[in-house]
Amino acid sequence: MISKLLYYLFRYPFLKMSLGSMGGKTKIINPSITGHKRIFIGSNVYINDKAWLVCEALTGDANAKLSIGDGTYIGRFSHIYATSNIEIGKKVLMADKVYLSDNLHGYRDVDRPVIDQPIQQTNPVIIADGAWLGENVCVIGARVGKNSVVGANSVVTKDIPDYCVAVGSPAVIIKRYNFDTKQWCKTDKDGQFI
Repeated sequence: MISKLLYYLFRYPFLKMSLGSMGGKTKIINPSITGHKRIFIGSNVYINDKAWLVCEALTGDANAKLSIGDGTYIGRFSHIYATSNIEIGKKVLMADKVYLSDNLHGYRDVDRPVIDQPIQQTNPVIIADGAWLGENVCVIGARVGKNSVVGANSVVTKDIPDYCVAVGSPAVIIKRYNFDTKQWCKTDKDGQFI
């Protein structure tokens, strides 16, 4: 309790000044942050204990940016690593240990260790407004649509449309919201209603 109090008294004001921007009533508990000026956090955001936020232009994008929308909750030990563009919308719910990345470690040269190879840029990561990412979800170079749900332990490498439920590794759509019947309905492997 004392360590959290000291954090708010001494480090929190510095953190707010060092970021690209941070809205009012936002709470960030004991984070690890790299690339402060490229990180933009909205109002009423709650980032729980030991999240790691990074935005570094490692792939050459001088405009690299990580943005987190108003009212979003990010769980403990989450890891968000942007080298070009990661956008988390408004009122997104992310459970503990979620991983978001718009890049991959290079591994093409079999004569060099992976650690010595350049970072490869993937597509931007977009988590649309109102989405829910379950515990241990990984999203790499993909979009998760508005009010969509990604089940725990899923790996998303392809876009998930709005109003869908996706699970698995790789994640596949198992339900979509049917606006005609006003119900969540099962889908086939192609995301079509059954």
